[in-house]
Amino acid sequence: MTTKTIHKTHTFLIATVWLINGLVCKVLNVVPRHEEIVASILGDENSRLFTVLIGLSEITMAIWVLTKFKSKLNAITQIIIVATMNILEFIHVPELLLWGRFNIIFAFLFIGFVYYNEFVLNKKLNPQTTS
Repeated sequence: MTTKTIHKTHTFLIATVWLINGLVCKVLNVVPRHEEIVASILGDENSRLFTVLIGLSEITMAIWVLTKFKSKLNAITQIIIVATMNILEFIHVPELLLWGRFNIIFAFLFIGFVYYNEFVLNKKLNPQTTS
């Protein structure tokens, strides 16, 4: 498999993660645990609204990933969001996470995957000339 094909596949997988988490888990509320997490951290009063807004933001992230617009900024943004979100959940609501505190391991694996796709594979495809 070529580097280009691997990069495209990784990009599609990353976008799929954002789309599934945003649309299926949050907007369509197929996984109510996500709203419970939001309610525990931000309060019950507007937890559904906040969950839908977070879901819509994740769908937007999926679209941004697929467009490859400012891909480095996109990767950095993803890394910051995933790290922040998972550290907050690790501290405040580990009992609501699918794998408890072990969730953080999967979050950092995803961060590594995003980093590798953008800053290793994409760099191989688009080498910068330094002068």
